Amino acid sequence: MKIMMFAHAGSLNRGCEAIVRSSTNIIKEKINGAKVYLASQRPETDKIIVKLDGIYDGSKRSLKKYSYDWLLSSLQYKFFNNDSYALSKIEHNIIKHLKDMDVYLSIGGDNYCYGEQPGWYEIDRRVKAKGKKLVLWGCSIGEEDMSERKLEDLKLFDLILARETLTYRMLKSKGLKNVKLCADPAFTMEKEELELPQGWQEGNTVGLNFSPLVWNRNKESQASVRDLINHILHTTDSTVAFTPHVIEDGNNDYEVLYKYYEEFKNTGRVIILPDHLNAIQYKGYIARMRFFIGARTHATIAAYSNYVPTMVLGYSVKSKGIAKDLFGEEKLVLGIEEISNSQKLKASFDEMVREEDVIRQRLQQSIPNIKKMSYKAVEYLNELVR
Repeated sequence: MKIMMFAHAGSLNRGCEAIVRSSTNIIKEKINGAKVYLASQRPETDKIIVKLDGIYDGSKRSLKKYSYDWLLSSLQYKFFNNDSYALSKIEHNIIKHLKDMDVYLSIGGDNYCYGEQPGWYEIDRRVKAKGKKLVLWGCSIGEEDMSERKLEDLKLFDLILARETLTYRMLKSKGLKNVKLCADPAFTMEKEELELPQGWQEGNTVGLNFSPLVWNRNKESQASVRDLINHILHTTDSTVAFTPHVIEDGNNDYEVLYKYYEEFKNTGRVIILPDHLNAIQYKGYIARMRFFIGARTHATIAAYSNYVPTMVLGYSVKSKGIAKDLFGEEKLVLGIEEISNSQKLKASFDEMVREEDVIRQRLQQSIPNIKKMSYKAVEYLNELVR
């Protein structure tokens, strides 16, 4: 069986890397003879994932003005309000592999949370027109993200694998019959433990991840996170380890975190992890932290899966759903509008410290079941293609 993963922006987002890396591992572990290929918008960033059977350029192509394709696309849109031809040319780098593949996996987790995706809709239509299997792999989608156009696209899928119960229930409520519940594959990802940096306190280091994405959606959160860092330094004797997890141009956690590092380095109790580690190396550091505070979902998954008490900053249905599946409630997940409230941030941190042992015990109970749910995705995929 030949599987093509697509809708992947590249592995400078270590969460995207974690999805591809862990998905490839569990598919190959459980499906004999499976070949896994990746279409990536930045294929050069994915060479670190050595178990892939091939990495292809999945970037969008531009239509050159006044070219044949541009003229035909313009006429189709003008007279028939149809952009299918244009989209097929823009997404040609992914569509051209259709004849060679058996299954197309739309990956990325929360890709459907960011408005309409006409390019992916076009790929999905063409996958089905060729009679190939189409799977939405480990997704999270909020009620607020749904539209009629998106729902019509979702009906095309042979299988939709929701990675948490909030998405699963919402999609079922929309009348979709092709939805199964699983968990994010990254819960199963291995870790690599590098040498600890100078200033790290073994058993007493607090990881902090923050992102430009969250910062830009709530500008006042910059000051409240600064207050939180001050609070940690004044109420504990812990080291704070600033932990980037996405290092793309224009969306680089390291740039945001380095400003905090510069501000607090004179305390002698802050360190910053480098910006060139891969997903398993970041997980190796996160696994050895006492607490973790994170804005990037897969950084928090790295913490949860190693039983590290975790507080989530300013995220959507995916973080709420993952926490609910782990704890039975949306434990220590602060919404985007809440993270500008310094008092709420500090109170949540204090709650995490106070309940440290209870939270860790709960994770030790729930993580093995969550990992089994990660593997359920492969079972459902195998059932589909058998």
